[in-house]
Amino acid sequence: MVNIIGAGLAGLSAAISLAKSGIACNLISNFPSERAQSVMAEGGINGALNTMGEEDNTENHFEDTVRAGCNIADEAMVRGLTENAPGIIRYLSSIGVPFNLKKNIIQQRNFGGQKKKRTAYAKSSTGKVIMTALIDEARRYEVLGHIRRYANHEFLHLRLENDGKICKGVEIRDSYTDKYYYLEGKVILASGGFTGVFKGLTTGTTANTGDITAKVFAQGVRLGNLEMIQYHPTTIGIADKVCLVSEAARGEGGRLFIYKNNEKWFFMEEKYPELKNLMPRDVVSREMYFVSRDNENAQVYLDMTGLSKEVWTERLPDLREEIIHYLGIDPKKKPIPVSPGIHYFMGGIDVDIEHKTNVENLFAAGECCLAYHGANRLGGNSLLGAIYGGRKAAETIIALTRKEEKSDKTNESVTIQEITTDVEKYKAEFENAKESFIIEVRDILFKAMGIVRDEKMLSEGLTALDKISEKNLNEREKDRLRFAKALILSAIYRKESRGANYREDYPERNDEYKGMTRAIINGDTVNIEMWRTDGSIN
Repeated sequence: MVNIIGAGLAGLSAAISLAKSGIACNLISNFPSERAQSVMAEGGINGALNTMGEEDNTENHFEDTVRAGCNIADEAMVRGLTENAPGIIRYLSSIGVPFNLKKNIIQQRNFGGQKKKRTAYAKSSTGKVIMTALIDEARRYEVLGHIRRYANHEFLHLRLENDGKICKGVEIRDSYTDKYYYLEGKVILASGGFTGVFKGLTTGTTANTGDITAKVFAQGVRLGNLEMIQYHPTTIGIADKVCLVSEAARGEGGRLFIYKNNEKWFFMEEKYPELKNLMPRDVVSREMYFVSRDNENAQVYLDMTGLSKEVWTERLPDLREEIIHYLGIDPKKKPIPVSPGIHYFMGGIDVDIEHKTNVENLFAAGECCLAYHGANRLGGNSLLGAIYGGRKAAETIIALTRKEEKSDKTNESVTIQEITTDVEKYKAEFENAKESFIIEVRDILFKAMGIVRDEKMLSEGLTALDKISEKNLNEREKDRLRFAKALILSAIYRKESRGANYREDYPERNDEYKGMTRAIINGDTVNIEMWRTDGSIN
């Protein structure tokens, strides 16, 4: 039995792959799949189908991905991703994903950091329709008993043995009955990004607290590249969160500008004449930051008034309605104010090419893990990475299971055990972090881990976190605090500017840091090391 934590794209992809091979799995999540973060993805999914007559191929996709990631992504992993991308899109189409078609050919559009049109899309609801198709596919195997859902169940922690080196299963809580269970078996973490650490300041759901990543880190699971936080260039502030304006808006012709001397200055087009407004996201967000700062904090606008009626009705039908609803501005008639907002985490749980972690029998896939994106993610690669990563983790487990069957090491009994002893202790240990604590840590991180950083602001953030550690904290708060320290320490360690980690005090790249920062915990001490692309460790 395999336990999958998370029921979004990565979790569903893993579950379906396992079920197809006859391996039973538990799909465990706080919420049903229909409420997963994956539903919110709008723009599309990358794959070199070459449907647009531009002589695209998987090698081009590979090169764009590695280049956008500033040459620190594992190239073997990226190659696997990009070579499998066309087949994944065709598979999704075969199970009912309604990609935009023209003469029965899947249409693709421009996305940032890519020289070819390779982003397949379903109007402006790509994530939603892919999730719908995969949910239906998973239900086939639920009926057969190969997938068992544990919706509304909360991950508590891993059960580890051999000094934390081997994962034996997971402990979870039923949110309805408040009962606790232990589920034995291999574990795939597909729990998504840690947007909740920046609660209310990201485009992601606030329901994704980041507690799972923080807990497994506290249990000794190695993390990597935590300093690489992607700021999406175009977001709008609404109530207590940030709303995404899809990169598809710029892919279809939207233009960024500020007013300078009472005239529109399309700064991206002037500075980057080849890709213009479709430079990689880290570049666009950084340019917006500096252009605004250097021009008396000028507001940056996104001009979509030149988009055709066909674009609005066939490719971006939901976007206009959302903007009118939240801003009261019709983007067909007037530019809209936008600003960069936290959107995606390139860093996370450290995995190898088979999606194994540093703990035996523990795997990770999707945004919760460090895999394909290096220092900056291409738009359109997130959906692809989640689906491929979930499938890859499942394939590794399938191969291991076949090997175990041949050596008679498999245990046919499946342990699902209710935990009835020390329940009050469990309730105390897994008490939620207090709202005041969450906001305090969030504000410290947001100030320290901005688009532009330096040693002073990072050190001040670390000092502020140290002061919080002197308070009387519960276990989840302690986990979050260690995790928050790991983010800042990773940014301090990388004394260069690369991708999403822009250091104003170290504005150039330095090959000494051409690699991945790794974070590992020893008691309450967070240690950072550099694993370079040449295989050396510092």
